[in-house]
Amino acid sequence: MEQLITIQEHNGNNAVSARELHKFLEVKDKFTDWIKRMLEYGFVENIDYQSLSDFSEKPKGGRPSIDYALSIDCAKEISMIQRSEKGKQARQYFIECEKIAKQNTLSTPRSHKEVILSELRLLEENEKLITENGRLQERTQFVDTVFKSDDLLTISQAAKTLNLSYGRNTLCKTLREKGVFFKNSNEPKQEYLKRGYFRVKEKIIGERSSGEAIIAMQTFITQKGLGFIAKTIGVVIPQIKRVKTA
Repeated sequence: MEQLITIQEHNGNNAVSARELHKFLEVKDKFTDWIKRMLEYGFVENIDYQSLSDFSEKPKGGRPSIDYALSIDCAKEISMIQRSEKGKQARQYFIECEKIAKQNTLSTPRSHKEVILSELRLLEENEKLITENGRLQERTQFVDTVFKSDDLLTISQAAKTLNLSYGRNTLCKTLREKGVFFKNSNEPKQEYLKRGYFRVKEKIIGERSSGEAIIAMQTFITQKGLGFIAKTIGVVIPQIKRVKTA
């Protein structure tokens, strides 16, 4: 392929002289005015271009003229902005140069070290995928259990199921602080009962001397509520086994 514009290596990347591009595009405007206008199109210094005095030829007996090292992407966009036949030609030229460079990279024999590093990267990526798939499977199993089961859990069972580092009392305290339970009791507010997260049942806990049963209200958590609690307290959902009340 005929070389239309010189592509040089600059700081490890391919770059194009803005002055040479200006000349090829046959822009009538003065270089300094033109390049200033072009760089105002949202290009970022030290990423898309770099201002250099030693990237261009130095006039004899004079100060070096300021030039800009343009990335290939930047040069392509500037060429397209010109909306001219020369601009179209330059853009296509840069695209072809990139294709050739990519093909050369793929066909270049790699050293033993490079091959090993490449294989290690592939192994790391595979391990990450396996880990992510494992987490996804655990989450899926959890969701299946939550939404397909009719079992009720006590608060103690819920704490154990969620693999919390604390038990019933701390979980109740946390739910009170989160506004899910009433401030002075371990019973859920009405809105959370209506959503199907909890159920409250009467439980006989003793008998008075008169023979009258002592009844207390016990809070149970639905499987749907288990997912709600996990989200509310910000715990990572573990792989769980279906827990049944006695």
